[in-house]
Amino acid sequence: MARRLAEAGRQIVLYERRPHVAGNAFDELDAHGIRIHRYGPHLFHTNSQAVFDFLSRFTEWHPYEHHVMARLDGRYVPMPINVDTINQLYGLDLDEAGIQAFLERVREKRMPIRTSEDVVLNAVGRDLCDKFFRGYTRKQWGLDLSELDAAVAARVPARTNRDARYFTDTYQALPSEGFTAMFEQMLHHPNIRVEVGVAYSAKTAPPARLTVYTGSVDEYFGSCLGKLPYRSLRFQHEHLSGVTQFQPVGTVNYPDENIPYTRITEFKHLYGQVHSGTSIVREFPTSEGDPYYPVPRPENKKLHEQYAALAAERKDVVFVGRLAQYRYYNMDQAAAAALRVSAQLI
Repeated sequence: MARRLAEAGRQIVLYERRPHVAGNAFDELDAHGIRIHRYGPHLFHTNSQAVFDFLSRFTEWHPYEHHVMARLDGRYVPMPINVDTINQLYGLDLDEAGIQAFLERVREKRMPIRTSEDVVLNAVGRDLCDKFFRGYTRKQWGLDLSELDAAVAARVPARTNRDARYFTDTYQALPSEGFTAMFEQMLHHPNIRVEVGVAYSAKTAPPARLTVYTGSVDEYFGSCLGKLPYRSLRFQHEHLSGVTQFQPVGTVNYPDENIPYTRITEFKHLYGQVHSGTSIVREFPTSEGDPYYPVPRPENKKLHEQYAALAAERKDVVFVGRLAQYRYYNMDQAAAAALRVSAQLI
């Protein structure tokens, strides 16, 4: 938003409450020289050429297709569920046609599809649902699958082929020098002034012709209608000296509800760095802390609609992004929203 409006001749002041730019996508070299993502892994993928082309103005790209496995019963199996996942779990040797027949046999038909439980049971049945999704969801969201909107589980489909990539988008890559460098380039413009370590407040901010707000929409209005629920994360970073590889892929999910973290990411996989040690991060979901994920439930949607009505009355403020629009955006969707809104403003 800042870059597009600056290029249109507007004078921009960007306030960032953290001591750095790049938001949750902030990355850096750790003390051992390995590029880590401080706020958990960020993997860029999109089918939008417009989004990819815009970001390509500010970075070269390192091709990277993300792979995820789940740790189940002492073994690593591909995630999302595919032909190899099912064959390994059940000691089978099914081909793609056989997997389709298997899933048709075990699925529990659910109509209409209202919740994430409906999505998963309808796709893969109860055993795979309980193995991969139920415990993970309870940890991640503090809720059962049956309490979450269908859109959450729909993000991780089951496959009837051997494609082990986590994403299938046309464009999958990482900024070659990191996300932070990409955003620094984006903000490098004579019409943009960046103020880091400044928490924006509607009450104390200097007058502006237009405000683009990307924080929590309920926070902007002083939570006057009640707090919108968000899930947060606690990150446990660790460097393992003398360990050249900790796990077989970039991210491993831990669906077991008795394990307190949801996943571990090993950063060396992302850029293919060669190092005698390795750096990992464990993610512990929590209800306290910085807001990361809007919680998709009907009652939360209704509360957000009330805040959206208040936001619509503010002609001098535009609300854009995951927190401001209370939507579970991927990075490319957030970028697309910013490009769309800035085009309308210009």
